[in-house]
Amino acid sequence: MPVLPGAEPFRHEGGEAGVLLCHGFTGSPQSLRPWAEHLAERGLTVSLPLLPGHGTRWEDLQVTAWQDWYAEVDRELRALRGRCRQVFVAGLSMGGALALRLAARHGDAVSGVVVVNPANKVHGLSAYALPMARHLVRTTKGIASDIAKPGAAELGYDRVPLHAAHSLRNFFRRVDGELPQVTQPLLLLRSPQDHVVPPADSARILGRVSSTDVTEVLLEQSYHVATLDHDADRIHQESVSFIGRLTPGPLMEPGLGKEGTVAGG
Repeated sequence: MPVLPGAEPFRHEGGEAGVLLCHGFTGSPQSLRPWAEHLAERGLTVSLPLLPGHGTRWEDLQVTAWQDWYAEVDRELRALRGRCRQVFVAGLSMGGALALRLAARHGDAVSGVVVVNPANKVHGLSAYALPMARHLVRTTKGIASDIAKPGAAELGYDRVPLHAAHSLRNFFRRVDGELPQVTQPLLLLRSPQDHVVPPADSARILGRVSSTDVTEVLLEQSYHVATLDHDADRIHQESVSFIGRLTPGPLMEPGLGKEGTVAGG
């Protein structure tokens, strides 16, 4: 299936510090595109891949699993490591869980982690029903576009395929067990008003990682997809400051970098 307009992956060849951005479940690179472009403007090498099953139609997500999504970002991280001296991982929601697992498994190959409203668990009674319900019902209502800012919208599916949701639940369990292996500096940004991921997920992550350099930032004006919301600029600024603090040389001033490229899906 062709990739939806706006859901294409984004890549930018910049300097020796690279950032891998991971989008969320049922979403697409569109939700992180402004963030990726801001990082590119500061001279960073940026990779924002499209996860398998995403950015086309929900039926494509139905036949994928967490192993497919993780394999994609793992490949991108290895590619970045081949051309950058330092690599940072970042993500929104499920993308935050992907970033945390990359940090846990790759150790010193990852210099720092930035997560926005990271997800850690599928909540509610529906989570317990998933193993059986997925064989009886194909989808449930979508979770995309939880945004406070008028006129802003996330490009994501309006349905959640239950086979994929069941795999996501298994993935969160696996990542939760690996959180103590995360030792890198961590910047966690969360929205107190989030209608998709409760604050308990961020609290669980902060309580289980082994990182000693930890910064938590509240995004008071935004909902779940904060990267497209009122606090988007805050996310951009905080992440640039975080990366800049951990990178030997100064980052480039905006507007002086090479142009990024959109890769076909």
